[in-house]
Amino acid sequence: MHGLAVTTVEGIGSTKKKIHPVQERIAKCHGTQCGFCTPGFVMSMYTLLRNNPLPKMKDLEETFQGNLCRCTGYRPIIEGFKTFTEDWELMQNEKGGCQMGDQCCKVNRQSDEDVLVDTGAFVPYDSTQEPIFPPELKLYDTFDRQELIFHGTEVTWHRPVVLKDLIELKAKYPKAKLVNGNTTIGIEVKFGNRVYPMLLHSAYIPELTDIQLTSTGVRFGSAVTFSNLSKYLSEQIQVLPEHETRIFVAVVDMLRYLGGKQIRNVATIGGNIANASPLSDLCTVLVAAGAVVEISSVRGSRVVTMDEHFFTRYQTTILQDVEILIAITIPYSNSNQYFHSYKQSRRRDQDTAIVNCASNIIFGENKVIEEFKIVFGGMGPTIMVPVRLCAEMVGKLWNEETLNWAIECLAEDVSLLTDLPGGMIQYRRSLTLGLMIRTYWTIMEKLSSNRHDLKDLSGSRGFSNQIARSSQIFHIHPSSLKTDTVGKPIPHISAFRHATGEAIYCDDMPPFKNELYMAVVLSTKAHAHFTMDASDAVQMEGVRLFLSAADLPHELNCIGRGNPNAVFVEKTVTSHGQVLGAIIAESQAIAQSAARRVKVTYEELEPVIISIEDAIEHKSYFTDVTNPCVAEKGNVDEIFRTAPHIIHGESRSGKQEHFYLETQCTVAVPKEDGELEVYSSTQFPNLLSQKISTVLNIPQHKIHVRVKRLGGGFGGKEQRPASIAVPAALAANRLRRPVRCILDRDEDILITGGRHPFYIKYKTAFDDHGKILACEIFLYNNGGYASDLSDLVMQRALFHFQNAYKLPNVRAHGYLCKTNLPSNGAMRGFGAPQGMLAGEFMVRKIAEFLGKDPLEVTELNMYRAGDSTHYKQKIENCTVDRCWTECIANSNYYQRKLNVQKFNRENRWKKRGIAVVPTMYGVGYGYGRPTFQQAGSLVNVYTDGSVLLTHGGVEMGQGLHTKMIQVASTVLEINYNKIHISEISTATVPNAVPTASSISADLNGMAVLYACEEIKSRLEPFKLANPKGKWEDWVTAAYTNRVNLSATGYYKIPITSFDSTTQTGTFYNYYSAGAACTEVEIDCLSGDHRILKTDIVMDVGDSLNPAVDIGQIEGAFMQGYGLYTLEEMMYAPDGTTLTKGPGTYKLPSFTNIPTEFNVALLKGAPNPKAIYSSKAIGEPPLFLASSVLFAIREAIKSSREDAGVPVTDFTLFPPATSAKIRMACEDILTMKLDKPEPGSFIPWNVDV
Repeated sequence: MHGLAVTTVEGIGSTKKKIHPVQERIAKCHGTQCGFCTPGFVMSMYTLLRNNPLPKMKDLEETFQGNLCRCTGYRPIIEGFKTFTEDWELMQNEKGGCQMGDQCCKVNRQSDEDVLVDTGAFVPYDSTQEPIFPPELKLYDTFDRQELIFHGTEVTWHRPVVLKDLIELKAKYPKAKLVNGNTTIGIEVKFGNRVYPMLLHSAYIPELTDIQLTSTGVRFGSAVTFSNLSKYLSEQIQVLPEHETRIFVAVVDMLRYLGGKQIRNVATIGGNIANASPLSDLCTVLVAAGAVVEISSVRGSRVVTMDEHFFTRYQTTILQDVEILIAITIPYSNSNQYFHSYKQSRRRDQDTAIVNCASNIIFGENKVIEEFKIVFGGMGPTIMVPVRLCAEMVGKLWNEETLNWAIECLAEDVSLLTDLPGGMIQYRRSLTLGLMIRTYWTIMEKLSSNRHDLKDLSGSRGFSNQIARSSQIFHIHPSSLKTDTVGKPIPHISAFRHATGEAIYCDDMPPFKNELYMAVVLSTKAHAHFTMDASDAVQMEGVRLFLSAADLPHELNCIGRGNPNAVFVEKTVTSHGQVLGAIIAESQAIAQSAARRVKVTYEELEPVIISIEDAIEHKSYFTDVTNPCVAEKGNVDEIFRTAPHIIHGESRSGKQEHFYLETQCTVAVPKEDGELEVYSSTQFPNLLSQKISTVLNIPQHKIHVRVKRLGGGFGGKEQRPASIAVPAALAANRLRRPVRCILDRDEDILITGGRHPFYIKYKTAFDDHGKILACEIFLYNNGGYASDLSDLVMQRALFHFQNAYKLPNVRAHGYLCKTNLPSNGAMRGFGAPQGMLAGEFMVRKIAEFLGKDPLEVTELNMYRAGDSTHYKQKIENCTVDRCWTECIANSNYYQRKLNVQKFNRENRWKKRGIAVVPTMYGVGYGYGRPTFQQAGSLVNVYTDGSVLLTHGGVEMGQGLHTKMIQVASTVLEINYNKIHISEISTATVPNAVPTASSISADLNGMAVLYACEEIKSRLEPFKLANPKGKWEDWVTAAYTNRVNLSATGYYKIPITSFDSTTQTGTFYNYYSAGAACTEVEIDCLSGDHRILKTDIVMDVGDSLNPAVDIGQIEGAFMQGYGLYTLEEMMYAPDGTTLTKGPGTYKLPSFTNIPTEFNVALLKGAPNPKAIYSSKAIGEPPLFLASSVLFAIREAIKSSREDAGVPVTDFTLFPPATSAKIRMACEDILTMKLDKPEPGSFIPWNVDV
């Protein structure tokens, strides 16, 4: 930061002074939910505008590659920021309206209130009003020319500004690391715990940042950033002859997907080459291009061509310790030369390659190959060049005979070790063959003027990102008054604070006086006895305390449901990532350093049970809860004896990480008289109060848990916050000093678990029409090392596996598997998405068996009003059939299916699929947890007319506080701006239930309504006495007459009856329904896919806030999309967690959203069982994302049909990653790959 000007989100605008247009638009367009990601998006957009005041929509693609959001589904963020683009301006001026044309949500609307946002009301953006860059930095280059040395306790940072000095320093310190953007060294220091005593910063040496156009190509200094490299090459592409810039085009195209914009702005060419990663996209291209590098040292200089010998082994080049990479020259191409680069990764944006490829081919006359070079990354410890192929391709004609020979050669010569890091061995090998085909058809399309088979030419095209278009359809209830806020799409109540950086999260709180920091010591083995020695750690300067199980009585060493679920593990670890102890020190750096010094000795134990199959084999099930769980209806055995048809099938779904952007955080502050104040990022403050009370033996009335807001939760902050809050409270109470703990991302993933993996097998009987007659089903979930909430998750799965289908005869068995993985718990959907998946597989398997469209079987078996579930609850106010019908109509399904079939006939290597999926979700905790079906509230009216509202629900992005303020505003008949919610506190609303199960608005909304109605009734006499008065007048009069202006509200959901033995009665409060139609396109050579269009119809009753509810639908859909296609938690056979952060665990990015994304709220479906006839919305829409999975499956079936392999006899379980999609598209390429015998090798990772 030395000599740089830094602008943060707080510096561009504030709610106190003036909101910047970027902040205004993301807030008003409902682009914030939890708000934790919002400052990042704001600053990315602001940076783009500062560099380009009128960008194009394609510029948004690159700008947001480095930004992630877990809540919104991205659509409203893009909608807000589109309005700054040139494309938007042209569209508004020329067309006078929306890109959706006749489908625009404004068409035929009843009033101005029927749109989510009025873009015409935005403050215009004027780039001339931005603050100028500091003149003292702009006019003087002193900071750039000044040599700097910074000395730390372990590291010296040296910044020379003269090349000669750098060369001499490298000779003096040969092991010193050169640093420019710190994009690699920083990660190694942070996560690899590496220490580099000397770091040499070379980014300010002129010779290393110089760019020159030479006679042989473009010469770039090694410290030139990727952004500057791309910019300069792009400029040359515009002015130089096309045939000279073909390598430049490939480099620019490759750089577009190398990291995010923020990374490319600082990462350098030289750093990337010296790092020598076998996955480097840039190195693959440079080797194929034969780039020339210049190297210098005190011994002299040399010039080397980058080839297969440049990289000698993993992360090692021919560079000697004392040598420095000075420059790289990328050569011109010629008219007979064709150069292309390709990359396949898990996610298109900001992701490391699985395999990359670059080809450099020069032709002579008649398409005879004169020079041939193809290079692969990701196929071993170094960049790989298939030598035999490259040599023997010379002299051959460029035709299909040569292509077939090349494929045979690659299949024979390119092999991988079966335990190679990254796994996916067969997939990676198949990519080399697929990329050879892509290379062939890309060049053939350019070489020949003859018309080729268009089906094969589809192999030349990859996917390009497109900015999405969308529509949102909702209605304002006709009886709604203009002054009512309920039912109106008002922005999230904290949206502007999110956008300005003023929203305070737990870790944003300023340090308390004498505050200490806590770091945890985690297990590194999955099953072992252990001993600990913390003597070295506690002797470090600044360390104040080490806590472990020895500091707690055994009976108090417990923090959650199920055993063993301890504060600190005793004697035996049963999972990687369990908390063994905690270091408390004067700073975060000291605490974390000391935690690494705690010596843990392990005696490993057998067996290590990782997968559900392992648990079944070892009969490893939880015994501290009901196991197995059973649900039964009718006479299954009799039906199976007489049924016309019976099928057997399976379903599997993997583990999903919550990945809330704010990790677990706690600040514990001791107070007088034994009191303890705890600030926590928890969904369940009361549980935290209970756990701390039990462990510390302090009554709950002295424990004050406070929550302002969460940066996302999704169930992961219900039980798990106790893992750090209890140790922090214990330390604070013992030392009588405040203690803070914020988990790093890798720690959070290791400790907190996630969504349960499920394995399900079923047997189903049906008739000739596809009507389901009976089903027996076995469900297994992977609970991890502790039962936690696994029984309740299983219960919901058992009651939801049928999805929206009536099953007259059922026998369902649920088994809770005990494994050596982190304990899994609550996550959005709570077992329903895993169970429903089996029901949907079942229906589609029946359709395939009978040769029918899945829609026929779906409609035949769909629930109707008055039907009963297999747990014998009667379905009232059933709307799933209405959602389904409207979705079919809105999506134009039948015509689009014909279009898909036409597309598939015309394309061999690209295929499309379309699928429609219904959902029906039981809302509430279920009869088994009646205690959680209650809520309280407190309303305080002050003499100035302002209202302070408190309730028991935690705001974590779902818009709960916004909806509660709308309820209060409507009841009290005042402007919602008069109402404020400060925080959630156990001292204000005691004994509050968790904010979970999607019913917090139902519960707390009624509690708020009752409290406000009490206030309103007390004010009624004064309103009657002064009918022309204002709210403030009536409040003043009431206060003057000594009327209580504070009221509490309490609500409990009426529980009718449910007999758990006979499983009859009312288990859920009501049902929420929806339907989604999704069309996808897949790349059969790579397994990549994109969503072309999604149409959703969702029943939310009478929406409390359409903007919030639509945001929840879109966010749930994209989180479900991650579950079903992208997000993959991976574990080694020994139980080690392999995915511990965003580098390996991939969330959907903004380019993953449907190219067209339409959401409609079902009209005229009031819900009589919830506040203002609304319905729960957080969890019910998530399963609709399975429509992507099933659309992909339809596309794969077309590919398999072309390949002549069985169309339906294949497996595609989520997540449907690119690897699974490609390998399911079985064809002549995959058949050429030898498959290792099962059991003949130890895989890199295992399915859990």
